[in-house]
Amino acid sequence: MNGVVDAAEVRQRAPRAERTQSQMGAPSTAVGPAAGTRVPLTVVIPTLNEAAQLARAQGATVLERAGSTIAAQRNRAIAAARNAWVFALDADERVSDALVEELRWVLRDPPHPAYRVRRENFFLGRERRRGRWGRDWQVRLFTRERRFLLDRVHERLEPVRDAGTLRATLRHAPYRNLRHQLDKMLVYAQWGAQDLHARGRRARLWELGVRPLWRFWRDYLGYGSWLDGGFGLLTSTLTAYSCFLKYAYLWELGRGAPRGS
Repeated sequence: MNGVVDAAEVRQRAPRAERTQSQMGAPSTAVGPAAGTRVPLTVVIPTLNEAAQLARAQGATVLERAGSTIAAQRNRAIAAARNAWVFALDADERVSDALVEELRWVLRDPPHPAYRVRRENFFLGRERRRGRWGRDWQVRLFTRERRFLLDRVHERLEPVRDAGTLRATLRHAPYRNLRHQLDKMLVYAQWGAQDLHARGRRARLWELGVRPLWRFWRDYLGYGSWLDGGFGLLTSTLTAYSCFLKYAYLWELGRGAPRGS
């Protein structure tokens, strides 16, 4: 399900990075109609369950059962957009005050066809500053003729030449708690394995051990997560476990197991 907010204006209700379960399940209230400066911008927000009602209350057009993947959902929502510019925003993301002001400024006379923004990623109430999480750039502001590639995991916009860079950041808190992360890891690992399997990849037994071990040492030593103490040890271990799950699922698919099992 996607919420398409044809926002004539952009506003900010400064939320904290730490969220309750109900808050993180709702679409962001950082974008919506408000009195003042008008910005010709469409905001695409994937929503679930009661979040659809909240999206409608904020003036969104909600497209139900829009697609089987996040990318497909976004693409259908983009096709329904009325404004020239689109900002793709996940339900677990929040727009900072600085980003709102920068969007207002950039969209007055945009010199680029798309813009990347850096996400501040939070886990257990703390920002993850090291490794890929600390260098998490996403192309989210773009003209509406653009579409997302149809990968099941880590959806991304089609390549855009001459993309600009926004200085302000986007706050991202993808997990409510450790249990929530583990549940999502199972789903994303299976999707990632299905993507690899569809491209002809098969898992070898050595990969079930070597690849997760490499991921752990890359994150813990190479990216400097050891400097974060127990927090860094936990996040590096979870990264390795996610890698193991993906290749375990890929190995299972190679043995002819049903894809939905």
